[in-house]
This record gives sequence, structure tokens and C-alpha cells, in this order.
Amino acid sequence: MAGHSQFKNIMYRKGAQDAKRAKVFTKLIRELTVAARSGLPDPEMNPRLRSAIMAARSANMPKDNIERAIKRGAGGDDGANYEEVRYEGYGPGGVAVMVEALTDNRNRTASEIRAAFSRHGGNLGETGSVGFMFEQLGLIKYEASVASADDMFEAALEAGATDVESSDTGHDIVCASTDLGAVRDALENNLGTPDSARLEWRPRSTVPVNEDDATTLFKLLDVLDDNDDVQQVSANFDVPDDVIERLNA
Repeated sequence: MAGHSQFKNIMYRKGAQDAKRAKVFTKLIRELTVAARSGLPDPEMNPRLRSAIMAARSANMPKDNIERAIKRGAGGDDGANYEEVRYEGYGPGGVAVMVEALTDNRNRTASEIRAAFSRHGGNLGETGSVGFMFEQLGLIKYEASVASADDMFEAALEAGATDVESSDTGHDIVCASTDLGAVRDALENNLGTPDSARLEWRPRSTVPVNEDDATTLFKLLDVLDDNDDVQQVSANFDVPDDVIERLNA
């Protein structure tokens, strides 16, 4: 269960993006609605909905907003029929990029995603063009104060996780995608409710990117992430931490 510095690098950049999101509630409400519609409106019986509620609470979304989104999804009366769509392409420096979206207008979303790639030195590819470069896994996050690195390691190992990364900013527990619910529940019984628990795409290998390409790449990722339809953006870049810190300053 050794740490993966490349994955930490990617999550560090993603964390910086998440902190800047002005439209995070829009995305969370959409996910809550779709999750409630895709299964039972009871989070105990609907793992996707439970994860969506966890993310909403972590973002300090008011309880009333969460409940309204679930009711709309369960009742199917919100007037929107969201589809899950994945877009794949390449960004500056040959970086593979995957974009997961929930949209009520595929043509609009595809046009906006294609334009974002084109304007920032990339190109949108066909489905499957980069997907083989990633693997889906479960990621559970806890604050650093919840446990020491050693205690978190032991708890995660006992819960069935495959990897743990602990730092001053928190603990990232990684597990197989099919084990997310079981590992989350085991950790929750032992350590309390995590900050988040969701599926993520992890690159099987990464591409070194110089500072010039990184500047354009991060602009592309920010534009994609700012799109209301986009729920998650994953990329297989490898940029030195000092470069990331300068660009995020």
C-alpha cells in the first residue's frame, strides 16, 4: 500500500480547482437529482445518492437544498432529463483528458467541450481514444485530524483499501471501484463520516509536462471544470509540485 506521488500530484491540482468553483452547488444539485432518480431516494439503499449527499454536505450545501434536489429526482418532475456522457481527448503536451458530464442537451455540451479543447491547444477524440489509459477506483477522503498516518493505514487496510496517502492536508484512501461502498462503510463505523467518497479515474501512466504546456493545460482544465454540465475532469499529466504552486499562486 505504498503511496503514489503521481496520483497525489493530480489530486493536488484537482483540489486547487475545486476550491475555485463558483458553480459547485449547480453541479452537486444535478448529481443529487440524477442519483435519486437512478435508484431509491433512501441513501442507505442507494450508494450513489449517499456519496452525492456526502459531497453536498462537505461543500456546506443547506439541508433544504439537498432535500429538494432528492425530491425532484425521486419524483421525476424537475423538467430535465440528464444523460451521463463521457468525452475523451488530448490536451497540450499530449496529456490525455477525460470529461464526465451530466447534460440535458448533448449537442450543446459536445459543442462547448470541443471548443474548449480547440481553444487551448488540444483536440477532442472519439469515445475510447484515451479511456484505456485510466482505471476507475474509489477514493475516500478524511481530514488529517481524524487519525494519525499509521492509524489510518491500519484502519484502511482492515477495511479492504488498496492504498493510502496521508499528508498534512488529509488522508486519501484508495480502493477498487466495486469496493467503495463496503470500504466507506467500514471506515465510517471506525472513524466517522468521511469528507467525501466517490469514484475517480486514475491514470495508468503519466505524461511529463513542461511549464509552458502546463500553463495552457491548466487553463483548459479550468474551462472544462467551470462548465455547468461537467461533473469531473481527469488528466494524466505529471507536473513538478513547484511548478504547480507557481501557477496556482
